[in-house]
Amino acid sequence: MRPTNRLRLSLQQKRDIGGYVFVLPFTIGFVLFFLYPFIQSIMFSLSEVKLVQGGFELVYKGLDNYSYVFLKHGTFVRDLVETVLATLKSVPLILVFSFFAACLLNQKFRGRGVARAIFFLPVIMSAGAVLQLEQVNYMMELAMAQAAGGTAGVGEILVPFMQSLRLPKFFIDYILYAIAEVAGVIRASGIQILIFLAGLQSVPASLYEAADVEGATGWERFWMITFPLVSPLILTNMVYTVIDSFTGSTNTVLTLVRTTILTGAGFGASAAMAWVYFATIGAMLAVMMAIVSKRVFYQR
Repeated sequence: MRPTNRLRLSLQQKRDIGGYVFVLPFTIGFVLFFLYPFIQSIMFSLSEVKLVQGGFELVYKGLDNYSYVFLKHGTFVRDLVETVLATLKSVPLILVFSFFAACLLNQKFRGRGVARAIFFLPVIMSAGAVLQLEQVNYMMELAMAQAAGGTAGVGEILVPFMQSLRLPKFFIDYILYAIAEVAGVIRASGIQILIFLAGLQSVPASLYEAADVEGATGWERFWMITFPLVSPLILTNMVYTVIDSFTGSTNTVLTLVRTTILTGAGFGASAAMAWVYFATIGAMLAVMMAIVSKRVFYQR
């Protein structure tokens, strides 16, 4: 009796099926719970929402809500631009710090587990010394004092030194901004550190052993082995950091969207603001991914 032919799949086909299975829970959840509100919010942004007995009714207004958002609202465009610029400045700081911290925590030393626990306590709890530093923000006060012509603090020493190196003014300003935002960067880097740490621990030890045999230095090992193999996680963390920054509880635009529902032009204008904000995030992520993905190395 001849055996029945089984369905034979190539390795690439198996990987494709695995990818579809991986995203299947999200797809089902989106269709069941988010697709209807997603479409409804578009309808709200194109209409005036009037509350009536037993519910609400929509009066179609076309692009009037979007015209109000861009041309008539006093602060939305300004707040949106400021939020985008703040995100562009903070994302590199968070990525660099989280990768640096993950490299330190990945080293073998006595008490490594305790060091990791101590390091993540302020990140997870968002309390204690880090939160206090963010509230008082001594670094910001010192940087502002220097910018205003103050005579004390870190800026008084750091700025002349950087100027003596003939660094561009925008680079000096960015360093001062990094110093001022150190507490916020630490608090926003917890998940990114975990992702980078997992990636560092997945790098095969045999590659480092082969590099040692070839006489590679630690610097060469980092740039030729560690960084390329972890580069896909840089893209992952970049996307996560951008979204986390745009959806933070203290985000100015989100606060404006919420307040517009009750104290502003109504639900329709609020929905239009939300969609403009969503489109801005999507465009920003598309540009950043298009730039960074060209440098990403995928091991096959």
